[in-house]
Amino acid sequence: MDEYMTVELTLDNDEVVKCAILTLFEAADKEYIALLPMDEDGNTEEGDVYLYRYVETPEGEPELENIVDDEEYEIAADAFDEWMDTQEFEELDEE
Repeated sequence: MDEYMTVELTLDNDEVVKCAILTLFEAADKEYIALLPMDEDGNTEEGDVYLYRYVETPEGEPELENIVDDEEYEIAADAFDEWMDTQEFEELDEE
């Protein structure tokens, strides 16, 4: 996947990070988004993936919420790991 939709995050320390949207996924009847930080050249960086709760405002605008509950984070992280496993499996099928 060479082209990503992107979003800019403002972190708690006011640092702005451009991220590629890896996927939107559902877990425990909630929606989540997985984001991968990008470098200055627009390339995705290896390492941390950011997970946020994804909601839409009544006006239909996307909004990201921090996941502060450890149990909810574990549920979201497990669902993301399962998604990653399917992506790796699909890549093997394409070869």
